[in-house]
Amino acid sequence: MTVQLNHTIVAAHDKQASARFLADILGLEVGPQYGPFIPVEIPNGVTLDFMEAPGDITPQHYAFLVSEDDFDTIFGRIEKRGLTHWADPFHRQRGEINHHDGGRGTYFDDPNGHNLEILTRPYGSGG
Repeated sequence: MTVQLNHTIVAAHDKQASARFLADILGLEVGPQYGPFIPVEIPNGVTLDFMEAPGDITPQHYAFLVSEDDFDTIFGRIEKRGLTHWADPFHRQRGEINHHDGGRGTYFDDPNGHNLEILTRPYGSGG
């Protein structure tokens, strides 16, 4: 049996601005609107479909596995924008990156309060 995640919906107050934020940080493209969704496709084929949601948004966590070189590039964009970042998902180690499993990782928030993460090694991969 083959199972792959194809897409997920990301709640946003402004779907276009939120999709643009993610695409700009990760160096990706925003796709054309499809129904009520603004898609951002990740290189492994998974699409994050941004959809406007009224009222409060429950923050979700989205983690992106990247290469060491891509980490440097993306982290540079985070710093250039002056975004606060943390080494941990609980936002206690402000301005730091972690080195779990011999890699690097950091967390930052999107405009809707979603907790975004970039990491260079999957958790539990050793190191």
